[in-house]
Parts: sequence; C-alpha cells; structure tokens
Amino acid sequence: MIDRARLEEICREAGRMALRQWPGAGHALDSWEKVPGSPVCTADLEVDAFLHRELGRLLPAAGWLSEETADDPARLAHDLVWLVDPIDGTRDFIAGRAGWAVSVALISAGKPLIGMLFAPSRDEEWSAVAGQGAWLNGRRLEASTRAGLPGARVPARVLPLEDRDLVTVERPNSIALRIAMVAGDRADLLATLRWGFEWDIAAATLIAREAGAAVSDAFGQPLSFNKRDPQAFGVLVSAPAIHAAAVARLADRAAHYAANP
Repeated sequence: MIDRARLEEICREAGRMALRQWPGAGHALDSWEKVPGSPVCTADLEVDAFLHRELGRLLPAAGWLSEETADDPARLAHDLVWLVDPIDGTRDFIAGRAGWAVSVALISAGKPLIGMLFAPSRDEEWSAVAGQGAWLNGRRLEASTRAGLPGARVPARVLPLEDRDLVTVERPNSIALRIAMVAGDRADLLATLRWGFEWDIAAATLIAREAGAAVSDAFGQPLSFNKRDPQAFGVLVSAPAIHAAAVARLADRAAHYAANP
C-alpha cells in the first residue's frame, strides 16, 4: 500500500518549489518555447526532476509519463504508472497569474487510482482516491448537481454564439483546475474540443468522478490512460444530469474538429 501521507508531502514540496520561482510572488523566471506556442520554464523542469526522483523512490515498481520527460515505452509494461504535469497552466504561471497547479496521478490498469492537484498560489490542495471520494483542503467534495444545460456555469472567457445560453465563470489556464471546478461545484460543465495529453487530465478527472461528476471524452466515451499514444480527443466533465445533453450539443463540432486537427 502506498504511503499517502508521504505522497502528499512530495506533491506539497513540488508546489513550494514552483512557488519559489513564480513571478506572481515577485520572483525572476527563465522561460522559452519548446515549440512555437508551447511555453516551458525552469520551474517546469526542476519540479519534474524532483517528482521523478521522489515518486520513483516512493513506488519503484511504477512507470513514468510526464509532460517534461521524454516518453519511455517501457511504461507500457507497468501496471502502475505515474502521470505527471509538473506545472499545469504554464502560461498563467509565467504571467504571474494563479491559474496553475502541480498535477500527479497514479494509474492502475489504465484507470486513475490516486489523483492530486496542488495549487499553492491559490491555497488549494485537491485529492482523490478511487472509490473513496474527493477532497479540497480536507473538505469532502460534492460536484455540481445542475439539472438543465441552459444556464450552466462554464469556465470560459468567451462563448460561441450557439452556447450563449451558458454562463461564464473564472477560467484558470490549467485544464486540471477547470475540471476540478466542476468537482467543487464552482462550475457545471467543462468541455474541450481538441487533442490533449493524458497528464493534463488524469488527476483532475479522478477528483471530479469521485466528487460525483460525469466524466468522458468529447464524444461521451470513457477515458483510458497509459496508452501507447497518450492522447485523447477532448474531455467533458459535468453535472451528471446534463452530460448527455452536452455530448449531444457538441457532437457535430467534436466530429469536425477531430477530423480536422
């Protein structure tokens, strides 16, 4: 059995490491683009190295998949795999905004077993264990129970014309935090219509599911993790009663964008 207290302390220290370089607290930071449109900074790499080392010591039998580490296909032979985004929401981090978090998930047989999001600039620690519920700062979470799609709260800055019956709320750059907002009843619906990576969503989707939210890809199909190609098309997290309506509303758009990446 994994030492959960030690896991929490490792994630907490990773958050503190990032916070010590966060421009929002007045610190200097080196950043650049891995490829055009994909920013990275020194904090990403330092937190990644720390988590790789400490999580490896905590659970030597587990494989590793992270945004900032070259993918090793050997992970496919492991039943247990760490999925890590050392700083999810790097754009907000670099800009000194608080919409970022350290995201750590432990995957077992393709499904999240443990998920943790540490957002020290927001004083938030989100966690979940499969079958045991989800928590924010020690408080048990209950996801949104909204019954109708019109009026649903969505973390977005601007809505397409066809979605103007929805309501915008805060939109952190971190997709993990936007998913967690549904878990914490701060939003009713989160949907993306693009190809994304497993490390972005593994921890947060477990937190949402354990809080009672409905979780799927953009087509309403179950998510799976530690695939050979660690991508999925979109993620849709919502109050259970509006999930089917959200899938139906997005169906044509999802089909179009999936076929025209």
